[in-house]
Amino acid sequence: MVFYLIGLGLGDEKDITLRGLEAVKKCSKIYLEQYTSILLCGTANLEELYGKPVMIADRDMVETGIDAILKEAAKTDIAMLIVGDPFGATTHSDLMIRARDLGVEVKVVHNASIMNAVGACGLQLYRFGQTVSICFFTDTWRPDSFYDRIKENRDQGLHTLCLLDIRVKEPDMEAMVRGKTEYEPPRYMSVNTCIKQLLEVEAKRKGKVYSSQTKTVGVARIGTDSQCIISGTMKELLTTDFGAPLHSFIIPGEMHPMEEQMLDFFRPTDLWDPQKPAHPAGHKENPLFSTPHNAGWN
Repeated sequence: MVFYLIGLGLGDEKDITLRGLEAVKKCSKIYLEQYTSILLCGTANLEELYGKPVMIADRDMVETGIDAILKEAAKTDIAMLIVGDPFGATTHSDLMIRARDLGVEVKVVHNASIMNAVGACGLQLYRFGQTVSICFFTDTWRPDSFYDRIKENRDQGLHTLCLLDIRVKEPDMEAMVRGKTEYEPPRYMSVNTCIKQLLEVEAKRKGKVYSSQTKTVGVARIGTDSQCIISGTMKELLTTDFGAPLHSFIIPGEMHPMEEQMLDFFRPTDLWDPQKPAHPAGHKENPLFSTPHNAGWN
C-alpha cells in the first residue's frame, strides 16, 4: 500500500497533473493539507473532479495526528494533497520521514510551486538566493532573522523571494485561558504588511540592506487567471492593493538588462498618479486583509 504526496499546483482543481489524478483515483482516502498553504478553490471542486470525498488536514492533524493516517496507509492507498509542490515546505519532508520510519511506501507526484512560478515576474530563477519567510509581528514577537538572509543575498547580487505568513486555524490564546477551544479567523499576509515590517526592521537594524526606494516586486495569486504582478519601489507598493491572497514579495539583487526590462513591463505608469482613482471601477475591499488603499505617495 502507498502513501501519496500529491502536488496540486497553485490555482484550482484543474492544476493537478494526470499522474496525480490517476493516483487520487486509486486511493481510498484523500486528505487536503491546509496548514502550509491554501488552494484557491473550494473542496467541493476537488470532490466533483475526483468523484470522492476530500477531508481537510489542518495543522493539528498534520503535526499530531499524522501517525494514525500513516498506519492506515500501511493497509490501503491514501493521498495527501498539497498546494504547490510536495517539497515546497519542510513539513512534507517530515511526513515522508515518518512514513518510512513506519515502513510505509511513499510516492511523490510533483507540481508547480511559488518557488518556480515566481519566474513569471521576469527575474531569472537561477539568480535567486535564500528564500525567507516573513511572519506576522505581534506585540511581543517581532522576529527579524530574515534580515540577515536578505543581506547575504544582496551582498552576492542575488534576488530574495519572501514567503508571506498564513494563519489558518490558529488557537485563540485568550479563549484557551478561559478553558475554551476557539480559533482565530484566517489571516493571510499582504504585500503591504510585508513591506511595513521589512522597513520597520531596517529602521531598527540600520544595515542599509534595503530602503523605501529599493526596487521590488509584489505578486498575488500566481498561476491563476487573476494573477497580479506589480513592480515598484517599496514606498510605491506599500499602498498598492494586490487584492485577494495569496501574496509573495521579491527583493531583486543585481539585475541583467533583460530582467530590468521585464520589471519595467510590470510597472504601470499611472498606478501611483494621485489624480487617478485609488481603485478601478467595481473594486471591493478584501476582508481578509487590513491594508491601506492606493494613496499616492503618503
